[in-house]
Formats: sequence, structure tokens, C-alpha cells
Amino acid sequence: MSDRTTCWLLGDQLNPDLDVLDAADDVLLIEAHGFADRKPYHAHKLTLVFSAMRHFRDELRERGRDVTYVRAESFGEGLDEFFAERAGRGAGDGGGPRLRLMRPASHGAGERLRELVAERGGTLELVDNELFWTTPADWREWAGGEETAIGADGAADRTYRQENWYRHVRREADVLMDDGDPVGGEWNYDDLNQETPPDEWEPPARPTFEPDALTRETHAWVCERFDTWGNDSLDGFAWPVTRDGAREALDRFVREGLPAFGRYQDAMVGGEPFLSHSLLSPAVNLGLLDPREPVRAVERAYQERGVEPGAYDPAEHDRDGAGSTSLDDFGDGAESETPSEPAPVPLNAAEGFVRQVIGWREFVRHVYREAMPELADANRLEQSRDLPPAYWDGETDMRCLSEAVGHVREHGYAHHIERLMVLSNFALVYGADPAELNEWFHLGFVDAYHWVTTPNVVAMGAFGTDVLSSKPYASSGSYVNRMSDHCADCPYAVSRTTGEGACPFNALYWDFLKENEETLRGTGRMGLMYSHVDDKDDAEWAAIRDRADRVRELAAEGEL
Repeated sequence: MSDRTTCWLLGDQLNPDLDVLDAADDVLLIEAHGFADRKPYHAHKLTLVFSAMRHFRDELRERGRDVTYVRAESFGEGLDEFFAERAGRGAGDGGGPRLRLMRPASHGAGERLRELVAERGGTLELVDNELFWTTPADWREWAGGEETAIGADGAADRTYRQENWYRHVRREADVLMDDGDPVGGEWNYDDLNQETPPDEWEPPARPTFEPDALTRETHAWVCERFDTWGNDSLDGFAWPVTRDGAREALDRFVREGLPAFGRYQDAMVGGEPFLSHSLLSPAVNLGLLDPREPVRAVERAYQERGVEPGAYDPAEHDRDGAGSTSLDDFGDGAESETPSEPAPVPLNAAEGFVRQVIGWREFVRHVYREAMPELADANRLEQSRDLPPAYWDGETDMRCLSEAVGHVREHGYAHHIERLMVLSNFALVYGADPAELNEWFHLGFVDAYHWVTTPNVVAMGAFGTDVLSSKPYASSGSYVNRMSDHCADCPYAVSRTTGEGACPFNALYWDFLKENEETLRGTGRMGLMYSHVDDKDDAEWAAIRDRADRVRELAAEGEL
């Protein structure tokens, strides 16, 4: 066996400061292309992944690392090339190469890669993935040693609730804590984070990063090499592809976006895809940022600029005073303005962001580990309709749906409320197959990986199982109307449930409840909704069913 240890890093482990690199003699990166041949991924997603990998290769080499970079159709072919190169250098004397890899997040990937290495005469050691804050051992200690199973009916024998996990992790990590208690006395300020901005409010400009020669070369290759979906123009590509760029994006969010993030984080505004969201999930999920970095940065910002929950109103912020901007204040690559005097950070903004990272991101990663492989195929409500064409072309008169799909087509991104309460919600009440919806998210979003989308989409958005949610996140058009300005400009009337011109969400919602009554009545927090179901007479139900059938027909034909 060779006495050299090669650190193999995957395309979502692109951090040069990993501990796993310290004991390695050299580094292996395999740029495998086969996955992108099989499905039409968003052009920006492929450009981001491959450009980030190539930049990471160059950064490691600049730091003096010995890097083998292989471009191949598959990991197997890439390993063949790596092993042949090692044999040519005489590095295989006494046995095949010895590799060390942080355990991949996707289900079964680590074991499959270990088998590929073993088949070629090498060994692969799997170690904990540093790019998550918590480990499987941490989860087992919190949840107990029993494994989770999902039955054929989609019901889980164990269920988990994010709020309990979130409080546990905050205590253990000592994030926004004060002598064992949450700062401010409350764990959750979500009730303060559900406002819509006034018409005169303008969100901070999105930080953009001018694509360099390597990104342009990568993008041209992606467009020529693959059958992609969505916007394939590099003009709209603005994601950081390096660790330095990701750090700049983090600094910009903490300085400009964080003050308004809490209050307006659930809002949807026409023509504003980004609002005050951090846009950091692609960088975190690629490994360009360790998840501890944004959490600690937000915590520091609150310690330095913090105010009471809800005390800061971004709509009243004076951009000519405290919000004046200077292009000289921002680092290389970012084409945007930043305020010279950062605004206050209300506690509800800081807590809301922290909850998304150490609460939700860590939570769904472990639920995914626990519930796979059954989770991927879970379909508790037995929904089987194909996704409507509007999910692919964005052509629908429904303002909320066309906006959300348009954001994905243009940017490979839509924020969390658009994902859950428009894109997933419509598919749910329409009756779409959860697996097909999951694939659509995976193909279209720049921050999407199987471990990300499967619990979020199959379990939460499509309620394929109750493993992480006690009720389906289904709603009528009233939620969209409350949290957005879409309904005011929509040709469909949100005030109407039946008849031509009525909001499609309304009839679909009530029909969904009626159709799934046997499973949902008495489930979780559904009692109030079913009291309204009971109030409707036969004539009203007949009109609802007629309208729901017509909506589904129009949607399936691409005419909604």
C-alpha cells in the first residue's frame, strides 16, 4: 500500500481551509460530466459548479498544493485516469493509492465511491463532512439510536420537529445565547418576519461578480456541451465562484441585507426576485463558505449593531444619510454599492437567519440521512399528475406562479416562500407527483442537491411523508394575497373560489382537502380547516369540484 494519502474533494466541498487537507500529501478533483448529460439542468447551475471547481483547483495550486484535476464522464473513468497516472509515477508500488474523502451528503454516495476505488486496487477512507456544523453522532445523541423508517403509505415511524433540534443546536453551539438562555428571551421571532414592504421601499442592490475569463470559458463550454434549461446568457450570471467572492457576498449581506431581512423575509414583490435575502446558499452548499462563517458573522453584526426585535424599520431608513453608498467600500469583483454606515440589526433579523442555517439546513440534512432511500419515493397522498407546462415555460396568467417560475428560469433561484408557498403549494393542491416536482427543483435551482431538495420538496412541499412536518403546507390564494402584491395585478380574482376567473389556488385548495380527507382530517393542525370543510353544502362542493377540474385541465394544456 502506498504511504501517500490523497485527499479527494468533490464538487460541493470546495473549501481550501478544510482540516482534511492538512494530513494529505496531494489532492484529487474529478470533474464528472455524465450527470449533466442525462437531464436538462439550468445553464447557470452547471456554469457555477464547473467554474467553482476550476477556480478551486487553481487556488489550491497557488497555495502550493499538488492537485490532480481530471475531467471525465464519470467518477469511475476519472479514477481510472488517476490510478494510471499514479502508476506511471511509481506511486502505486506496494499497493494502490490511499484516498481520504469527506463523506458525501447524498445518500449512498460514499459507499459507491469506496467500491469504485476498491475495484481499482485502492482504499478510500470516509471521514465526517466538515462543511456541516453538526455530525451524525450529534444527531444520534439528540434523537436516540433508533433508525427512521417510512412505510409504503408514506407514514414515518419516527417524526422530527425542527424547532426542538434548533434549540438544541443553538445551546450546544452557543449561538445568540445569554448564560444558557436565548438572547432577548425568545427562541423564535417569526411572527415579526411576516410583513410586506411598502411600495416606496427599495431593497439593497444584489451584489454581482463580473465573470472572469475562466468563468466565460466554462459557460461557453456548458452551452455547447449540454442540453440546458433556463436562461443561458452569461449577462444574468452573478454568483460568486471563488471563496474570496463568497466572502465578499457574505460581507455585503451582513452590511446591507441583514437589517431588512427579518421583517420582509417572507414577502413576495413583483419584479424583485431577491429582496433582502442573503443569496448565500449556493456558496454554502458548494463549500465556498463554511456554514459557521455566515452564522458567526450575523451574530457579530447583532452584537455590534443590534437593536430590539422589530425596532428597525427598513422602509424608514435614510439612504442619503446612514444609507449613503460608496463604490470604494467594496472589494474586488463586486459591482454594487454598500452603505458607508451600516444600519441597525434587529434581533428578529439575526435570529431568523441563524434559524435557516443551524436550524433548518442542518435539520433537513439529518432527516435526509435518516429517512433515505424511502424518502425519495414517498407519496403519502398518492399524487401522480405530471407537472403543468407552466413549470417549464413560465407561461401562465397566474401572476404569482409566472413570477416564481420566471425567477427560476432567469436566475436559477427563487426565495424560500416562493419555493414553498407558490411552487410547491400549487403542485401539491394540483396533485403533482412529488418525485417529478423534486426533480424539477433539482434541475432548476443553483443551490439544489439531492440532500437539499428531497426533504424540502418531497416531505415538506409535497407532504409525501410526515417525517418532518405534521401537516401539508397547502393554502388558498389568501396566503399569496397577504404576503405579496401579485394578486392586485392578476387577472384571476383572489376573492372568488368558483366560476370562470376565480383564483385557481382557491378551488384547488378546497378540492385537495376534500380529496385527501381520510388521510388529513385529524392530522396535526388541520382541525380548523376541516371545520370549514364541514360548513360547505353539496351545491358549493359541486361548484368547487367543477372549478378545480377545469383549472387542472387548463393547467395540463398549458392554458391556465
